[in-house]
Amino acid sequence: MLYDRFQQEAIDYINQGHSVIVSAPTGAGKTAIAEHIITSCIEKKTGVIYTAPIKALSNQKFRDFQSQYGDNIGILTGDVSLNPGAPVLIMTTEIFRNKILDEPQSLKPYQWVIFDEVHYLDNPERGTVWEESLIFLPAHMNILALSATIPNIAQIAKWIESIHKKQVKTVLEEKRPVPLHFFYQYQNEILNNLNGIRHRKDSRVNRISSLISYLQQEEGLPCIYFVFGRRRAEELAQELFNYNFLSSKEKIQICELYSNLCQRFDLKDDRTAAEMLPLVQKGIAYHHAGMLPTLKEVIERLFTSRLLKVIFTTETFALGINMPSRSVIFDELRKFYGHYVRNLKTRDFYQMAGRAGRRGIDKEGFVYCRINPRRIDPQEVKRIIYSPAEPVKSQFNTSYATILNLYEKYQEGLFKIYPLSLHYFQSRKNEQKAALQAIEAKLNLLKELGYIENNALTQKGKFAKTVYGYELILSELFGAGILEQLDEFGLGILTASVVFEPRKNQHLLSLSKAGRKIKSLAEEFYLQIRERERKHRIYSFSKQPYFHLSNCMEAWLRGTNFEKILQFTDTDEGEVVRYFRMSIQILKEINDAGATSAVIKERIKETIRVINRDVVDAEKQLRTG
Repeated sequence: MLYDRFQQEAIDYINQGHSVIVSAPTGAGKTAIAEHIITSCIEKKTGVIYTAPIKALSNQKFRDFQSQYGDNIGILTGDVSLNPGAPVLIMTTEIFRNKILDEPQSLKPYQWVIFDEVHYLDNPERGTVWEESLIFLPAHMNILALSATIPNIAQIAKWIESIHKKQVKTVLEEKRPVPLHFFYQYQNEILNNLNGIRHRKDSRVNRISSLISYLQQEEGLPCIYFVFGRRRAEELAQELFNYNFLSSKEKIQICELYSNLCQRFDLKDDRTAAEMLPLVQKGIAYHHAGMLPTLKEVIERLFTSRLLKVIFTTETFALGINMPSRSVIFDELRKFYGHYVRNLKTRDFYQMAGRAGRRGIDKEGFVYCRINPRRIDPQEVKRIIYSPAEPVKSQFNTSYATILNLYEKYQEGLFKIYPLSLHYFQSRKNEQKAALQAIEAKLNLLKELGYIENNALTQKGKFAKTVYGYELILSELFGAGILEQLDEFGLGILTASVVFEPRKNQHLLSLSKAGRKIKSLAEEFYLQIRERERKHRIYSFSKQPYFHLSNCMEAWLRGTNFEKILQFTDTDEGEVVRYFRMSIQILKEINDAGATSAVIKERIKETIRVINRDVVDAEKQLRTG
């Protein structure tokens, strides 16, 4: 195989036994480097772990690699476990971090770990997982880290070298194999540079019909249209209903393919799949996290068939999933970042823009930005597009479970771990001091609540160390004997409440008697936890349980079909599936805790069996695929 310069450089370093970080634009061909490692490891009969930031990407990589390497591929994502003894094991980064801390001996057969989208180190909610994985990486494992955007790649490499005392090579590629050309829809005109933007008194509305007609005229299809809201994606798709992007032959092909895929994924009677059909017949679709995972997969397959010409989607479609198009449109250049709406980061812009231009098909990719001067200043548009990408910064925030795992191994010596972090490497003295104080505060709280006594973990501490993210609420209920009293319905209601995160102004329906009792108990314990955290100045507080899915979960556990349980919630169907799958993962973590009694384990086994059916069964979706 003939490799590009950066691919060959990375492969040469890998063949010499070096760890490598690669930063190259979206679509440049970073996966070829990962495939070289996988092929080599299979030949040498050594193991490799491939980590991805989201389950959808893990699933896609499993399918892609399985078609190349067959039974050598396995997957572990918390709700999926297929061929877990395989020499090439795909998993979410959380699962890998947990393995390092909970069962490091299980990683002995694996020589390499591949971190896809390693710039997730910068993610405020989950970045600490990547950091912990790199800090505690077993000495025998080499690293391949891949990202579209790490401007401070040398700094990240030096940090890893400083903690593992071995050389980390960097490979940087800034040139895209398919160059991008930028256009702007402003005052309902299509401009090819920002200099043409001037303020007018007679403000004209940007019409989607004008932009799509222009794309058709310029042969700019297929097109990915990025929006930052689920309803917006659906509304815009419906706005194009009067368009028809397909020939008679293509219409027959896409209808046949859609019908076959809906049959295969049990979507024949699904309401959303039926609503999507009139759009699909015209080469149009939408795709977002509120849809059933199986329907999202059907839409992805339609897109890769090249019969789908315009897809309206949220930004997760840009993350690693190999779905290039000729053009990309940005509905706007502002999005919600955790707590507030702000202008796009340059890094996020190029993660999405990079989907424009199909290697080997297009000579150029086209990116269209719709600009509303009331929403964003044209100078800000220039900054987003032409500024260097933001450097990757640490989001280190050690969880209670991590502290308990470290205390079990190092006792008070765990404070020597923080200086190994990227946060310490990047921070000033006052920031380092604050981070150490935060770890100390969490440790003191754990001691105060009885997770640690006489320099050892108690039963409650041993339970908490395996339940990442929801340690205190579940462990306090465990310690008080309440988990022991819950039946299958109670366990389902509780775990769904622990993982659920309501949208703003989302409505809570009246609960059943069982639901009200569990809600009252959980909230009582949560308020006590929050008060202790406030006293120790631990911010942010542990996540509050929310009971918006309680009636839904009860109905599902009674065997009610999926369409009917949706009447008990205003949560999107895809989100219901996601939260039910997360509930299964939490139940599995509780089951795996050494302190969990045989009684709880037996009930958990039954609860998982009943929840994990039909559309919720993630393994079934992969087997079907």
